[in-house]
Amino acid sequence: MSELTILGGYLVPSAAAGPKKDWGLHVRDGVIDDVRPNATLTGAHPGSPILDARDKVVIPGFVNTHMHMYGLLSHGISVPVAPQGFYPFLEEFWWPYVEDRLDHGLIRDAAALAAVEMVRSGVTSFSDILEAPNAIPGALEAEREAIEAVGLRGILSFEATERMGPDNGRLGLAENAGFIKAHNDQGTMGGAGPLVTGMMCVHTTFTCSVEFLKEARRLADELRSGVQLHLSESAFEPGWCVEHHGKRPAELYSDIGFLGPDVLASQCVQLSENEMDLLARHGVRASHMPLSNCEVGGGVAPVPDLLARGVTVGLGTDGYINNLFEVMRGAFLIHKAYRQDPQVMPARTVFDLATAQGARVLGLAGAGTLEPGKSADVVVVRADLPSPLNEKNLFDQLVLYRNPQDVEMVMVHGRVLLEDGRLTTVDEERIRARAREAAAALWRKN
Repeated sequence: MSELTILGGYLVPSAAAGPKKDWGLHVRDGVIDDVRPNATLTGAHPGSPILDARDKVVIPGFVNTHMHMYGLLSHGISVPVAPQGFYPFLEEFWWPYVEDRLDHGLIRDAAALAAVEMVRSGVTSFSDILEAPNAIPGALEAEREAIEAVGLRGILSFEATERMGPDNGRLGLAENAGFIKAHNDQGTMGGAGPLVTGMMCVHTTFTCSVEFLKEARRLADELRSGVQLHLSESAFEPGWCVEHHGKRPAELYSDIGFLGPDVLASQCVQLSENEMDLLARHGVRASHMPLSNCEVGGGVAPVPDLLARGVTVGLGTDGYINNLFEVMRGAFLIHKAYRQDPQVMPARTVFDLATAQGARVLGLAGAGTLEPGKSADVVVVRADLPSPLNEKNLFDQLVLYRNPQDVEMVMVHGRVLLEDGRLTTVDEERIRARAREAAAALWRKN
């Protein structure tokens, strides 16, 4: 039996519960079994080791609902001509210069460093989408090895697409199905069981035929795995879909019976009012990438409108800027500027998207909050801010003024991955060195 008592200066069970001053929690065998004031916590668990964080803030681990770990290798890469528009970005840069060049070694080295960066950013759970059409089969297993070594909770999927032809598309679906069968615990979506599980995944309506999408849906139903996709990251997909199918993407997905509460739609930038209604009606969950949407010129996702409709929304880094604090700041600021409304997307809401809502997006019933019975996914953040911290400003202080260097401890299911700001499970410098070599190798490929 293992146990630990964590005494906090402030404990944040969830955004809904709000901060609790001088509260802490007790962990037993990877699960939180007690949350209460520090004054009575130690007496309730005599003999338990104690982590004294009474000058710090104890929060739930962040949930990164959309990641491309291999994207890390592309940071800073140059191309002969800058792409003009969203589809040229894919066709002229992202596919030929990044995804089509990946092999198992590059995937493994990128995943290792991306996992390290997520831990340092306070992320304890994430969903990754891998597209490497020339690296299947076996690409997801390469990722899994790196993630399990670091100790994160991950939901992995291969972005199945027919852009290189039907045969490669079927290989992508098989990659997902094989991984799900090998690693999911009784078909759950990342619940109790293995830390690394799988999920069915397709790309978009413009790279997948309707029959291909239906087959992915059939497999997801059969495997009870859920399914994720990119939805209208820019104006390109809605325009293409209307031209080729006579309807917008979410309308097409609805008409072919694809949508449901086990669907995770990422990006969701260019949505019509009817499409937002459809997502809400079908119980679809959404992942919001405020920073990467800016990079590709996709636009600003209507997240406040989705939330108003009751859609569950999480935050994702998209493999672009792998710093959840920066992503939270983006979600806090961009919508205010876009809507010219300082009241929209308050820090408390953004924190909720990064924790409890993010866990619901990924189907992680045991994560996202610090409550008895939940997995001990715990992050301790320094509270030595230049201005006073209190119950009223805590969410603003965390979202706006904390960074990865302020994260002192990260725990996943009771296992400490970061302690006193240092990785405990892997050799970080070795991982960084290997990633630099991998990036150089990727850039040299023709």
